[in-house]
Amino acid sequence: MNDDVMNWLRRPGLGKYAKIESERRFLLRSLPTQASAPRVIEDRYILSTRLRLRRVEVGSQVVYKFCQKVRPDENTPSTAAITNIYLDEAEYETLCLLPAATLRKTRHVWQVGHHTFVVDEFHGDLTGLILAEIELPEGPYDLSLPAPIGKEVTEDERFTGGYLAHATSDQKASVLAF
Repeated sequence: MNDDVMNWLRRPGLGKYAKIESERRFLLRSLPTQASAPRVIEDRYILSTRLRLRRVEVGSQVVYKFCQKVRPDENTPSTAAITNIYLDEAEYETLCLLPAATLRKTRHVWQVGHHTFVVDEFHGDLTGLILAEIELPEGPYDLSLPAPIGKEVTEDERFTGGYLAHATSDQKASVLAF
């Protein structure tokens, strides 16, 4: 019998629709002057799950995404298997009824040498927090940068979206003081 037919049993983060993403994150002191292409993002981290509902707005255009992020290794925040589906507004509004922790930010694109980063400028209780993130291709990758861009926080759980969305006021203050 065909292996595909027999291989129907899946676990979260596995299967042909899950994409492995490896990234590095850096804490910035200010928004780079060369940052461009701003997008306003609202992330809703559904309570007690690994699911995120995202609304991305650029001008009058809006995109809605539903995402599951599963870490192959729970102790490694830099790598996750990500499965996305795109929604229409009605589907998004229906899923917004689920209890969630919300995170708001403006995302910019920043070119550093031949590397493309996204830079997230957080809002609300996290105003002042600016993180640069680069998604790395599979396999070896040389991330030599022309100059230091900020303190690397890739493996620090406190600088992940899920943590920041659920953080208490004291935890957010600690992140902002970092």
